[in-house]
Amino acid sequence: MLKPIAHELARHIPFTASGAVTGIIIMAIIVLGNVPPKISYAAFYTLHPIHVLLSALVTTAMYKKYGNGKIWAAILIGYFGSIGIATISDAIIPYLGGALLGIKIEFHMPFIEKWWLINPVALIGITIGYWKPTTKIPHFGHVLLSTWASLFYFTAFGTAYWIPQLHFVFLFLFLAVWLPCCLSDIVFPLLFARKRLPPHHI
Repeated sequence: MLKPIAHELARHIPFTASGAVTGIIIMAIIVLGNVPPKISYAAFYTLHPIHVLLSALVTTAMYKKYGNGKIWAAILIGYFGSIGIATISDAIIPYLGGALLGIKIEFHMPFIEKWWLINPVALIGITIGYWKPTTKIPHFGHVLLSTWASLFYFTAFGTAYWIPQLHFVFLFLFLAVWLPCCLSDIVFPLLFARKRLPPHHI
């Protein structure tokens, strides 16, 4: 399994990097346009739930297609694969990135603070992924939305003049999306699957 996983990680580098570039462009617009943090806050809590939805959909669909299809296992895998890894991607890595850059940034756990929103959205994604398994379009959307959610975490909860930090922000956006999203969509569900991962499955 390690060889196909490594292949998928390598294959995801170009469009993950492209997504990070769009994030940098959006951040530059936010800074130069002096957009208030409340706009970034609203954007984060719009994009993060959508990210969780798509992540739950793809993670559950991957398990349904390549696992044994047990519904209780699909629910657990879809939930922890989306809530857990989306939190790492959208909140924990941006927070750690800001802290490492010496930026004043708040720590937030969306699935706790907005439990009434995030958890039902994950269950909706699990339901769709189980009854209508699909991975192609949702995975691409997952990567792009994760990039933007991570970006808006920076600007919603961090205080800094971001322009000199853009190259570091690019690095953290890339890392926040590339490994966690591939873990969520590919590695995590397949740890519990019995079938081998086919080439170019996404």
